[in-house]
Amino acid sequence: MSATAAFGLILAMLAVGKLLAWRRVVPDGSANTLNLVVLYVCLPAAVLLYAPRLTFDRELAGLIAVPYLILIAASVLTLLLARWLRFSRALTAVLLLQIPLGNTSFLGFALMPALAGEDALRYAVVYDQFGSFIILSTFGLITIGFYGGQRTSLRAILVRIFTFVPFIALVLALTLMPREYPPVIAGPLKLLADSLLPLVALASGMQLQLRLPHHHRLPLAYGLTAKLLLMPLLALGLAALLGLQGQMRDAAVYETAMPPMITAGALLSLAGLEPELAAAMVGFGLILSMASLPLWHVLLGS
Repeated sequence: MSATAAFGLILAMLAVGKLLAWRRVVPDGSANTLNLVVLYVCLPAAVLLYAPRLTFDRELAGLIAVPYLILIAASVLTLLLARWLRFSRALTAVLLLQIPLGNTSFLGFALMPALAGEDALRYAVVYDQFGSFIILSTFGLITIGFYGGQRTSLRAILVRIFTFVPFIALVLALTLMPREYPPVIAGPLKLLADSLLPLVALASGMQLQLRLPHHHRLPLAYGLTAKLLLMPLLALGLAALLGLQGQMRDAAVYETAMPPMITAGALLSLAGLEPELAAAMVGFGLILSMASLPLWHVLLGS
């Protein structure tokens, strides 16, 4: 599927999902059900299919370093700006999580074959599982605990990491699975992996929230500018500095350029940390990324 067709499909499925939710055609919680199917079926299938093709070398270490360097840069910039503009603790928590953490699994895995080629998906898996997922499970939980007044134990963090189904699939893919599967196995895995894009877009449309209180406009504008433009630009520079080339470079930039992570937004909402801003970051970010990602596609292609 071409990038143009992929973006067209996303926009169509977003509209269908929003229409289904607005007209109450589907029961409440249908989007969560679709997300669970993606999380426990489609994502592990994609990991099992593409991760065995990885070969670990120095460049892969550079790819893994990118999300952590993005985290440091985004955190420093956000804390300085939050202090200057006197953002509340809750506003600061939202920005600390949703600028460095993108939708690198659900949307990233779904779009990567169209944006950078099918083989680039293996690098997206590395960025997500060794970067975004571990950052969410450590930095994310600690940040929510600190700003939300909740305790976060080391045991809870480790349990979250080692019981996460896509992470288990990654361990199996890197240790036990063959580099190439026989067609009878590869075929079904690819069908499940290919279903990522429509299911993710449909569920996102059902959950899309675009309402925004006036006092959230400035942090939202900063957050999405940093997430969709500044951080991907930094990732492009880091890729050059770390010697990342070709599909590995593209995967690093595209994954960084993905809109704010839905899971991070949900955790912030559950903790009572500016849930309206968290939802707006996800909703507006998803819509705006349909314009920003094609721009990155043109830039990287040139």
